[in-house]
Amino acid sequence: MIDETFQEKLAEYCSKTFGAGGELADVQRLSGGASMESWAFSYRGEDYVLRRLPYGLSPDDDGLRGVPLATQADVIDLARSAGVTAPEVRGRLEPDDGLGDGFIMTKAEGETLPHKILGNPEYAEAESRLTAQCARELAAIHQIKMNPLLQSLEYFSPAELIRVQKDKYHEIGGQIPIYEYAFHWLEQNAPDASDQYLVHGDFRMGNLMIDQQGLSAVLDWELVRLGDPVQDLAYLCTPSWRFGHYEKEAGGFDSAESFLAAYADASGAEVDPDRFRFWLVYSTLWWGVACMVMGQIWRSHGDRSLERTVIGRRVSEVEIDLALLFEEIMPDALSMSLDWSVPDQQNVTGETSYGELLTALDEWNAKQVLPGLKGHDKFQSRVAGNALGIARRQAEWGSGYRDAAGARLAAIGYDHRQLCQGLSQGDIEITNSAVWDHLRLSALERLSIDQPKYAGLKVALNKWSPS
Repeated sequence: MIDETFQEKLAEYCSKTFGAGGELADVQRLSGGASMESWAFSYRGEDYVLRRLPYGLSPDDDGLRGVPLATQADVIDLARSAGVTAPEVRGRLEPDDGLGDGFIMTKAEGETLPHKILGNPEYAEAESRLTAQCARELAAIHQIKMNPLLQSLEYFSPAELIRVQKDKYHEIGGQIPIYEYAFHWLEQNAPDASDQYLVHGDFRMGNLMIDQQGLSAVLDWELVRLGDPVQDLAYLCTPSWRFGHYEKEAGGFDSAESFLAAYADASGAEVDPDRFRFWLVYSTLWWGVACMVMGQIWRSHGDRSLERTVIGRRVSEVEIDLALLFEEIMPDALSMSLDWSVPDQQNVTGETSYGELLTALDEWNAKQVLPGLKGHDKFQSRVAGNALGIARRQAEWGSGYRDAAGARLAAIGYDHRQLCQGLSQGDIEITNSAVWDHLRLSALERLSIDQPKYAGLKVALNKWSPS
């Protein structure tokens, strides 16, 4: 249900900004958007999108807010003037409007949902153009000359970015062994990146509007800042942003090699492979910490949306991603097969098990609730189904996995806390085969509970536990 007061205030704003006498129509919350709301609507026959902070999320919520929405609008205007394909900003909200913090843009035509684009024959021609188009857009962003607006944006060196993420991770209470090692590796391999350029910060599929001709708009500028252009390139190649097409590192549509070559052609700047690897590991870990931040916001009553808790469980996707990335630079001998499989289905007798209760609730949601819903409510019902699946698998497999992990740790002589501390400080080598096997098995176990359909899990199983 859409709040009537919200619609009334939006209609008043449109009348004031775009001319009286029009009718507000087709107001709908767009799917997704855990850190920012997007609302589509039409007024006087023209289509718009409102971007605003969600209720319950303050502008200073650490980790996700990015730059103020007013600054985002200014940067979008600047980017458009430099030839970047971005929507036109048509209006900016004021406190007296009663709509919160945000701005209104012309609605770009096309599709943003990656699963509707990638691998879809209807978008095959568009997909074939994305490598060159994304390279050109990023080159145009990175070549915008410094000015007072850009000078007002934050800049952090690679070392400072690592520290910021590590502080968030520790503040939340994170203790994930391969995350600890990743922080240590990043600290040891941080490049010099003192030159400052405008970077988009969130340039990926899902934040790009795609029509039949390819990229029609660069969206979602809330993480824009000053930094190293290679960070934007690596971010697009982050495993989590391949959306099921894991083997195509660049956004799920092409190889990283082809994409970096296209960027070199568009910008005139070759990309250093070691620098790119650093930012790829950093961006992968950044998303893991961002998932933890999502859960922490829910935990602290900042925003109690179901989606935040489910995203909070995606930390295990990043465990697999990091393991696969580090394996590329580790001795071949450590890539030995693992003895691992999903537990067999248990034949439950006697009283109803917790897993059965959760299965029943999941089936009820899928068969009775979901078919009658539309728009954002339908999306939320699917999120609920994901949450119920996670809880069911944890109820059925969690204790067995916990016992297995405890036995592995006992065999290598550390408890979980000691392993995390040793990996973080460099006192424990990840090249120790028993440690490496434990990290891989733990990632497989946790991800098989949290997101068994994640494409990285299939890739890891094909490498580590071939049937």
